[in-house]
Amino acid sequence: MKYIKSQMKQLIKENKELQNRLKEMMEQLDLEKNFALKALYHAEVAEGGKYQLAYQALDLPKG
Repeated sequence: MKYIKSQMKQLIKENKELQNRLKEMMEQLDLEKNFALKALYHAEVAEGGKYQLAYQALDLPKG
């Protein structure tokens, strides 16, 4: 599984908890949005993270 910025943005757009986590990371760690997106991906999505299945579902063809 690899990081795809547009997919990560879509996942966050659909999830209030992730929106809050992104905002917290940007403020607490003083990160630009792009870096915070990647950090959030590695913390919450990659390697069996809480949102891995939701992220992967965004990659499925719509049918």
